[in-house]
Amino acid sequence: MACNHCRDFCQISPGKLTAIWDRFWTINQFKKYSNPLIPTRATIALVGSPNVGKSLLFNLLTDSYTTVSNYPGTTVEIFKGQAVIAGQTVSIIDTPGMYSLIPMTEEEQCSRDFLLTESIDLVIHVIDAKHLSRMLALTFQLMEIQLPVLLAVNMLDEAEKLGIWVNEKQLEASLGIPVVTLSAYQKRGIETLKAKVGNYVTTPALSYSY
Repeated sequence: MACNHCRDFCQISPGKLTAIWDRFWTINQFKKYSNPLIPTRATIALVGSPNVGKSLLFNLLTDSYTTVSNYPGTTVEIFKGQAVIAGQTVSIIDTPGMYSLIPMTEEEQCSRDFLLTESIDLVIHVIDAKHLSRMLALTFQLMEIQLPVLLAVNMLDEAEKLGIWVNEKQLEASLGIPVVTLSAYQKRGIETLKAKVGNYVTTPALSYSY
């Protein structure tokens, strides 16, 4: 079944994206997300469509203590926790589900505004391996606005049952960004993900080819 959000995006040439951003991204400046926990080295945002295992991954990465608050002016909840990666304490934010940076719902608008107004050091875009091609539309949008992106291809266990296999190295070379294949449900690939995040945390000048 076609995804309307991705289909609409894919019909837009990259050269026309700037006009779209100017049209849809008239945003008020919101206050910074408060951090009641200890100071951190970096802030990492988990981004992705609903039902891709993003929240499960958040729980695996963070410590047991997390905070929940509504995004300013809304009833949309944002979850925040911390993790120690490569010896550094980092903040991890679980943003509301979104299909596109051009919002269709309040949740999508909150996630988009958060990415554009907060100081985000790294975006982990979590996608479903079963629907890889259509979910990459959001990956390209995140890259287009120059956010540092790490692609986490989740739900490998379900994809493999359907005979779908993802070549991590080939995908990484094609996109020019770090890629990790994993199954949060089976806790596969979590350490690899932490290692790649750790490479970024310890190397702030990490470059991307896009």
